[in-house]
Amino acid sequence: MNGYCYAKGGNTMFVVKKEIDFSIDHEGLIIGLFDKPEKFIGNLEKLDEQFGGQLRELVKIGDISAKFKKISKVHSLGQVGAKRIWFVGLGKEKEFSFEKLSEALGKVFKALKASKLQETALLLDSFTSDQVDGLEAAHSVSESFALSTYQFYGYKQKSNEPEKKIEKMTVYSEINDEEDIQASLTVGLAFGNGTNSARTLVNIPGNLLTARNMADYAQQLASKYNFEIEILDKEEIEKLGMGAFLAVNQGSTEPPKMIVLKYQGKEQWQDVIGLVGKGITFDTGGYSIKTKAGIVGMKTDMGGAAAVLGAMEIIGEIKPAQNVVAVIPSTDNMISGNAFKPDDVITSMSGKTIEVLNTDAEGRLVLADAVTYAKHHGAEYLVDVATLTGGVITALGLHTTGAMTNHETLYEQVLEASMEASEPIWQLPLFEKDKERVRNSKVADLNNSPGSEGHAIVAGAFIGEFAEGTPWVHLDIAGTSTTSREHDLGPAGATGVMTRTLALFVERFEPIKKS
Repeated sequence: MNGYCYAKGGNTMFVVKKEIDFSIDHEGLIIGLFDKPEKFIGNLEKLDEQFGGQLRELVKIGDISAKFKKISKVHSLGQVGAKRIWFVGLGKEKEFSFEKLSEALGKVFKALKASKLQETALLLDSFTSDQVDGLEAAHSVSESFALSTYQFYGYKQKSNEPEKKIEKMTVYSEINDEEDIQASLTVGLAFGNGTNSARTLVNIPGNLLTARNMADYAQQLASKYNFEIEILDKEEIEKLGMGAFLAVNQGSTEPPKMIVLKYQGKEQWQDVIGLVGKGITFDTGGYSIKTKAGIVGMKTDMGGAAAVLGAMEIIGEIKPAQNVVAVIPSTDNMISGNAFKPDDVITSMSGKTIEVLNTDAEGRLVLADAVTYAKHHGAEYLVDVATLTGGVITALGLHTTGAMTNHETLYEQVLEASMEASEPIWQLPLFEKDKERVRNSKVADLNNSPGSEGHAIVAGAFIGEFAEGTPWVHLDIAGTSTTSREHDLGPAGATGVMTRTLALFVERFEPIKKS
């Protein structure tokens, strides 16, 4: 099929074309280059002919490098329509992967943004290999573009000078059909934009993103994607007996919101996936107050909620044939004369009583009632996501999300999605002795903080008490939800981690046969 196909992401339009005419003007032309190519082939050979074989010579002498993520910029000097050619080193072809492609593309897109280009073209076929086909490469192009060029502008006074950014990218591919490439670009954009939405939510300060604001945001998603929505206010939460959630909110002047979004992709409401995200918009620690250093950055304690909302945005765009209920308990955790205290005993929606030993272990309390409510809405499979514990950072560092489960088959599906999304997770153990620790209370069914030993594990074990027999996976993103350093696929700040993993998990989900 000849002609054009289009995909839009933000203000950037992707135009797909079958054949390239090197005489067409472009501000930039992006080409992938594998290490030690025996010869230039296809469009690269045609381009080299336009330069009288000089591009190949530049590769031989090292002025154009195929080293992984090495960017080489060549001025065309009028030999072709493109003003500059950006060669992207892809390393050895046998070591190539979707993750490596995304990193390399992210780096060149950042360079293009810094150069203030407003239009560019890309030879898609030069980024494919036996490991990464054209459709996967197209997905990576648009997803990586969205992720790498994301910026949270904050609240500084703005310059009157308009920002220059890439408004159009022409993607050339002789191998694949234009409509297939366009579809992959559209899906990649959905994944990138959904992750960026999650990043923005996490970056917003707590005074500007309250539980009410989060509920309003969910309402906007529901309106855009025709989700069913339910937002419980404090009175309704009280009627349902969500004592664990309410306890965390006791010290706040901001009312809590239990946010529920439903997406139905099947005729019958069955095989329902429950996505539960911790939505603590600011966490002081309560009377178990955080240190003056530890309290800074606690606006990000709703990273789990952001990941779920970002995933729901992607789900709304790609419309998988699945059923999903998203449940987000949102409040801040403040100190006042009304705040809950250590030694308090509270009653959860499930009826289980909880002895509060640590008011800074509040995330597991709000998730307890949210998990119960997700089951109330028919969730047959549960995945909760939360910036839950500092213990997971001690155990796994800042690059790996901690995971726990009561169902290995369900966990395998989440693990596969995380690997495809390049968002690594690592399973922590859940033994009977861990469960016994959270059941160890003289005055209640459970305690919310049995000690610092294995902190991440007992926190997950507590949530598992409310999942009960429902297949469940817990994801602790305390270490991975933010980063202090700029990277190839984004700036410092919120990462939007687990947004793509959750969306891929839903998209690829296979119902598990009941035993």
